Amino acid sequence: MRALKERILSEGKNLGGGILKVDGFINHQVDPALMDACGRELARRFKDVRATKVLTAEISGIAPALITAMCLGLPVVYARKHKPITMPDQVFLTLSPSHTKGRTVELIVSPEYLADGERVLIIDDFLASGATILGLVRLAQTAGAELVGIGTLIEKRFEGGRGVLADLGIQIESLACIISMEDEQIIFEDDQA
Repeated sequence: MRALKERILSEGKNLGGGILKVDGFINHQVDPALMDACGRELARRFKDVRATKVLTAEISGIAPALITAMCLGLPVVYARKHKPITMPDQVFLTLSPSHTKGRTVELIVSPEYLADGERVLIIDDFLASGATILGLVRLAQTAGAELVGIGTLIEKRFEGGRGVLADLGIQIESLACIISMEDEQIIFEDDQA
């Protein structure tokens, strides 16, 4: 998606070690117009999977998931990283390593909002190693839901996450696929001729 790639190139910062800082338009300050365009494009790509719910991770996945779900006419459930007192004692919980936080985080969903028989579309900001998305997959599977697709704004193909998820046998879409971040550059898959 051209608009997203242009923003990554103009405002994203390659911090080294595979870390891409997109805080100015996705992860801290959110550009609503860009999220609207991204969500509409993800909804277009997944319009035929017959999802009944969109699942994401707190917090950076919420903006693209919300717009995607709105375009598809679906509710959004986001996996919490801390269990609030309003959540029931029995929850779906998994652990997932976080590359940007440098530690393992909990992903928690109430069984009130993710149930057996749901058709779940996972939407997140990044696909890198696949660890967070695999955590969301585990939550959906524990609930008895069927996974019908995975969509992300940015994929760092060089981290191998797509390969980790390939065995799921479902549609995986990324709006901007980065194949290299070496030498302080950001190279997209479609930049290669």
